[in-house]
Amino acid sequence: MANTVSTDAQTSSPTSELLAQAFAAHKAGDLLRAEHLYEAHLKANSNDAAALALLGTLKGQSGHLYDALALLTRSVALDSKHLLALNSRGNVLKLLDRPEEALACFDKAVALKPDFFEAHENRGAVLYDLRRYEEALASYDRVLALTPSRAQSHCNRGRALEELDRAADALASYNKAIALRQDYADAYHYRLNLLRDLGRDEDVLKDYETLNHLDPQRPYITGEFLSQKLDLCLLNGFQEDCDHIRKGVETSARIATPFSFLKIASTPALQRRCAEIYVSDKCAPAPQPLWRGERYEHDRIRVGYFSSDFREHATAYLVAELLEKHDKTRFEVYGFSIAPAAQDPMRERLKTAFAHFVDVAASGDVAAAQLARAFEIDIAVDLKGFTRDARPEIFAQRPAPLQVNYLGFPGTMGAAYMNYIIADHILIPPRHIGAYTERIVFLPNSYQPNDTKRPIAQSTPSRAEAGLPEQGFVFCCFNNGFKITPDVFDIWMRLLHIVKGSVLWLFASHPSICATLRREAKMRGVDPDRLVFASKLPQTEHLARHGLADLFLDCFHCNAHTTASDALWAGLPVLTCPGETFASRVAASLLRATDLPELVATSVQEYESTAVHLARNPAALAALREKLARNRLTQPLFDIELYTRHLETAYSEMYRRQQDGYPPDHIEFRA
Repeated sequence: MANTVSTDAQTSSPTSELLAQAFAAHKAGDLLRAEHLYEAHLKANSNDAAALALLGTLKGQSGHLYDALALLTRSVALDSKHLLALNSRGNVLKLLDRPEEALACFDKAVALKPDFFEAHENRGAVLYDLRRYEEALASYDRVLALTPSRAQSHCNRGRALEELDRAADALASYNKAIALRQDYADAYHYRLNLLRDLGRDEDVLKDYETLNHLDPQRPYITGEFLSQKLDLCLLNGFQEDCDHIRKGVETSARIATPFSFLKIASTPALQRRCAEIYVSDKCAPAPQPLWRGERYEHDRIRVGYFSSDFREHATAYLVAELLEKHDKTRFEVYGFSIAPAAQDPMRERLKTAFAHFVDVAASGDVAAAQLARAFEIDIAVDLKGFTRDARPEIFAQRPAPLQVNYLGFPGTMGAAYMNYIIADHILIPPRHIGAYTERIVFLPNSYQPNDTKRPIAQSTPSRAEAGLPEQGFVFCCFNNGFKITPDVFDIWMRLLHIVKGSVLWLFASHPSICATLRREAKMRGVDPDRLVFASKLPQTEHLARHGLADLFLDCFHCNAHTTASDALWAGLPVLTCPGETFASRVAASLLRATDLPELVATSVQEYESTAVHLARNPAALAALREKLARNRLTQPLFDIELYTRHLETAYSEMYRRQQDGYPPDHIEFRA
């Protein structure tokens, strides 16, 4: 709620001198004086609906939401048509996560005064939060019919249009908002996110520069700006940016989101701090949890998986067969789809894998959580964490007795409402356990499941078709561009210097990174043409082209995850060097579960020397490939039956402890 009060919602002017003084102080922003004067007036006029509405509005602006609600409810009880009371009460209810009640207040206000543009605006905001985007758009259009030059409404209209997949119209709305208010930081922020999705990278960076100038203290913008630069492989100033962000997290600043912070060198303890800052700010535990200690009595354990990626997506490629393999006699498995998703073959496959597929993409966070609670989910599994399209706010409502952080976000969520994280001893060694707010499930092999039904195209393209030279060693890395940091790129360039005739085959995750990385290569004395870029292909063809590469070079701070599994499944050795954090140890976990410890370097120097050794010794590389071919179907990484039994054992142990009245605790498997 803003720190000013509008007269637009007033049915009449203040009727007493004391109330007039209070109102004047309120409008001037002197809230403390206004509060004292309102209270003095109400001592003699306890049933003054207007004064109650004004004091309630002030309390809401000051953050005293329950006091505000009590005052505003009294005001409406005395005068059911008091517009300020209705509008302010709606705002307070929205802040208290009671959107349906808030909407009823705004509906009544605009019914009483159809040109009450502020109530229309607030109504649109609630409808947006409820994911009723068409109705939200209609509310914003109504505001703009009344006040065409209202920049805030153009910006909010853009957000609704964006959710309706009307990108061009959304961009036009953001542009209009900025044209009306050239210092409108929010509009720049929303516009740059849309421009990023549209692939207009140079425009994104311009908006980031403007936003940093307008609002340098804007929460999380520093981390987002670095994240965007990494997405585009812009490596200048990387170390200085990282130092600044780490210092910010150390001082509890809202400087980076947990996901953007994963992309740089850090420690598990700092990542925990970053997550805790974000949770406290954006998705704190609900004051009244939906699950309040009830003990369910189901014949099967009800497990609910929550994701926006039940479609052709890296997470789906990992979990599809796991979901199919769940023991249906012991587990009743639900899938909660939390964001709009394309109807594709993977989505159809996953729908059939679940006993129940529940689409809550159009439901608000509270409504989605209430539905999970109504289903009496025993174990709610978050497959997103803080990654794109995540909705941790659902878990903040505590819809289930047990809540698990799994697979999508490689790190702690720093949230008291998340009970467990699925991991293994490579990912979280003993020295790091205290850096996780969750209890840890140490699976006996790797934490990562894999789909053994993934087909590999029968025909492999020729080197020429892939843009590769006919001769020469092919180093490969199909990670997204944001994982390529200057320290690993420097090593890769040294490898190209040392291994004559070799090339580096990368994934063109953004159109601009080809030119950017070739320019970086030239600055390091490497012929830019020795960098070859692979475009996106269907999964079966992408797996097949791995056969053209000789060695997959992993990144350091955020490893190859699904990408590493893809390479190993396709028979391509992966060389990694684990760091301290979960995200930097995933490839080591996968390699250990494939019995290939010789590909896990203990230092960056060993990483580099191993790459040179394998490039110069075809027999050693051939032996590794043969070992991988043998191990692929005999070692645990791709044994989905074994993996499913282990995960189900962990679920059963969580459930047993909860049913017996014990708190969550670490779960380890005996040898």
